[in-house]
Amino acid sequence: MRRLQHPCPNPDDPDPRPTPSTGNVPAELNRFIGRADELAALGGLLEESRLVTVVGVAGVGKTRCVSRVAALMEKRYCDGVWLAELSPVHDPGLLEHAVAEALGLTDHTGRPPRTALVEHLRDRRALLVLDGFEHLVDGCADLVRELLRRAPGLQVLAAGRRPLLVDGEVTFTLAPMCDEDAVELFWGRARSVRPDREPTAGDRAAARELCHRLDGIPLALELAAGRLRALSVDQVLLRLDDRFRLLTGGSRGAPPRHRALRTAIGWSHELCTPAQRLLWARLSVFAGQFDLEAAEYICGGDGLAADSVLDVLEELLAQSVVEREDSAVGTRYRLLESVREYGAEWLAATGDTRRMRRRHRDWFLGLATWCELDWFSARQAEVAARIDSELPNLRRAMECSMESPDEVHLAQHLAGSLWFYWAGCGRLSEGRYWLEHVLEEPTPYDASRLKVLWVLGYVAVLQGDAVAAVSALQECREEAERAGDATAMAYAVHRTGCLAIVTDDPPRAEELLREALGRYREIGELNSNVVMAQVELAMAVAFLGDLDAAAAICEEVREVCEDHGERWALAYALYVLAYAALRRGRPEQARQMLGECLSIGRTFDDLLSTALSLELLALVTAVEGDAREAAVLQGAAERIWPSVGLPLFGSVYFGRPRVECEEQVRRELGDTAYEAGLRAGKRLDRAGAVERALGGGGGGARVHRDTPGTDGGPAAGGTRRPAASRMTGRGGPERW
Repeated sequence: MRRLQHPCPNPDDPDPRPTPSTGNVPAELNRFIGRADELAALGGLLEESRLVTVVGVAGVGKTRCVSRVAALMEKRYCDGVWLAELSPVHDPGLLEHAVAEALGLTDHTGRPPRTALVEHLRDRRALLVLDGFEHLVDGCADLVRELLRRAPGLQVLAAGRRPLLVDGEVTFTLAPMCDEDAVELFWGRARSVRPDREPTAGDRAAARELCHRLDGIPLALELAAGRLRALSVDQVLLRLDDRFRLLTGGSRGAPPRHRALRTAIGWSHELCTPAQRLLWARLSVFAGQFDLEAAEYICGGDGLAADSVLDVLEELLAQSVVEREDSAVGTRYRLLESVREYGAEWLAATGDTRRMRRRHRDWFLGLATWCELDWFSARQAEVAARIDSELPNLRRAMECSMESPDEVHLAQHLAGSLWFYWAGCGRLSEGRYWLEHVLEEPTPYDASRLKVLWVLGYVAVLQGDAVAAVSALQECREEAERAGDATAMAYAVHRTGCLAIVTDDPPRAEELLREALGRYREIGELNSNVVMAQVELAMAVAFLGDLDAAAAICEEVREVCEDHGERWALAYALYVLAYAALRRGRPEQARQMLGECLSIGRTFDDLLSTALSLELLALVTAVEGDAREAAVLQGAAERIWPSVGLPLFGSVYFGRPRVECEEQVRRELGDTAYEAGLRAGKRLDRAGAVERALGGGGGGARVHRDTPGTDGGPAAGGTRRPAASRMTGRGGPERW
């Protein structure tokens, strides 16, 4: 920054020369809450830049924030901090007069007001705060540019809904308040309305939800707090569906645009061009985030060319109507909920809501179809992240299809296509909800309905709900046979075989899974489901005692997975191979494989593979000689199971590693220490448990001990046999 000939005195000097008390920033009438990081950041920017513009959505607190910064920095400026409130100025010709009036400048000459402003500020060290300039942006930018060039001691702090686009400008986007600050603001304003009322635990929970639904927008929170004169917090929350009628009644003396949420957002709407208003309205069909490609497809056409959507979107970004967010799946955009609802009202007024919702539905139906195909590839992690980010939109797409009986089959197709997400990415419970929901409406037994049935059966199997699984899979098999649908029949047979595994009928499971794999070959099907059928066959074979055959199958699976970049099904193949390695006396090899299982499970948020891997790793850890850490890992797995369903499916076979581990650890530690280890594990969240397991545990030394099923330890069936006997098959098969 250019050095002044007559700098201001140092406010920290013990004997500074007297400075005039100048400026017009009004004193605060209530406590300023939160924004500590933002205030510090703005103070730092003003140390480096002569023009800082704070932008943000309507009601986010720009005015209050810049006023607070100005007050905190007043001592830096010998010639004062001056606030010019520009929102009441509607005639651009009066802009310079308004700034001069704010500076207390009286000029009776015939000079143009800009000349008078330049002369007044030329040798002064001052901060000019311009608030609410967005409707005068061109004139304001021109004035600020000239003032900064002609008055080297001047700095400008501006607040508006878009930047000025002046050379040297630094733009600071003021985000909504964080959850903690938002709740504090709400209760701070609530106490001024009802100082006699202490919030209950229920009130506090409702307030957190209220702040979340209002996106942490300070204006909305203050208006909501004002309603506590007549309503409870729960009542305010219940009425948020009509938020624009509810959130009115701002304090006297506040700018008109701050007296109602609708007015605040409407102010932005008035500043938009017809094309910007049209895109705003159409973007309201999105739930949560969206990307540019979706916006161009859904919102383009009929008055708004698809190739112009980017330009119009950039303008909405500049005006703080749309927010940009950089995520793991690239650049994303979103409307805050109140802004979205305002746009939805305008969309409804045009009579175009239904058409736009269908275009939205069609886009996300196509996305889900593409992602299902791409799941069997090296892009699995990308697909999982994409569906995660689009889940709110996918929900809305299913809701849209359920509104018309003629389109329910589309909701069924969408719910069924997401099988990989429900089963592979930790969404069993939500998947079960949607799969059952889309089956509620009677529809023909076409491919979409049959697919939902086998996917529902699969999800129920994984949750350990055998009754629901049998019902869905039996219905699917019967109707697939009537319809001659070979694909649905193959999947129904496959998932029935999967059910047989978890219900401890490995001979039946082997029979059904071999049949399913044969059917898959006949129809030319190869995807993650087919690979999982091979893994499940390996499990059935292992349960029947042939670990060598099970390992051979899983080695084939590894090759297929490597060829296609498949990782999710690979985790389950590694789980089987790890068990085989452990039974063969190779715990370190088992640990390495289980570590990869846990890493894959973390990538996809797969609760089932994570829980199974932790269970088996606990046994590996016990075998290696760290009984305390084994107990901790069992406790960590125990915490995860309720989020999946029935622990270990209620299966004797799947539960055997846990039983063996518990018996050994209790024997070594005693009941008290074992239970203490379990409690320690249950205190770990899933991320912490996986991190601990991958890091080698709690640091206890491991000593190689007898491995269950090897020369020095009990076999899975409770007997000890020579290794040669097992390897050659003499003395009976090795049981899992």
